[in-house]
Amino acid sequence: MKKLRVSHFPQIPCKGFVVEVEDLKQAKKICDVLANYDLFQYENRIKPDYCNATVIEEFDEEEQEWMSWCDEETGIDDIDEYFEFISR
Repeated sequence: MKKLRVSHFPQIPCKGFVVEVEDLKQAKKICDVLANYDLFQYENRIKPDYCNATVIEEFDEEEQEWMSWCDEETGIDDIDEYFEFISR
């Protein structure tokens, strides 16, 4: 089982907000919540001008560092696209 985390950067450049997750399903939920929260802030003029990013990362045991997640079987690196693909 690979170690996974979600890194959210609410304003670029800034240090990321990191949440470790148990699996891809949990990672997608966290990504969706963060995206909806940022949209809420934008629509309510709390944060009117921003550039954000959210990425899923996996720990590479060989390199001993966090790398961007990508499904090894399909090559898909977008969590929404991945769940659309597996639901077919």
